[in-house]
Amino acid sequence: MSDVTQILAQIEQSDPSAADQLLPLVYEELRKLAASRLAQEKPGQTLQATALVHEAYVRLVQAGNPQQWDSKGHFFAAAAEAMRRILVDQARRKKSFRSGGNR
Repeated sequence: MSDVTQILAQIEQSDPSAADQLLPLVYEELRKLAASRLAQEKPGQTLQATALVHEAYVRLVQAGNPQQWDSKGHFFAAAAEAMRRILVDQARRKKSFRSGGNR
């Protein structure tokens, strides 16, 4: 079992220090994933890869929403999905603002 998988198991068991241990191990891979996602977006995207990584990470390991991770691959698949949802939410906010949603 890899270090990441062991730490994910600790997060499932609500170990408060486990999330701090996980980020340094997965950060570079998450950053590459975020950069790849952002490269697929239309020009003019204001969100940076670092911000996308941090937002997705917070969504994945928040204490009030424990997840069950089967493996490291499961975690990264969930991270990719979280990033996609963040980008979709941001696009919706931009569109509603442009369409007069702020009136």
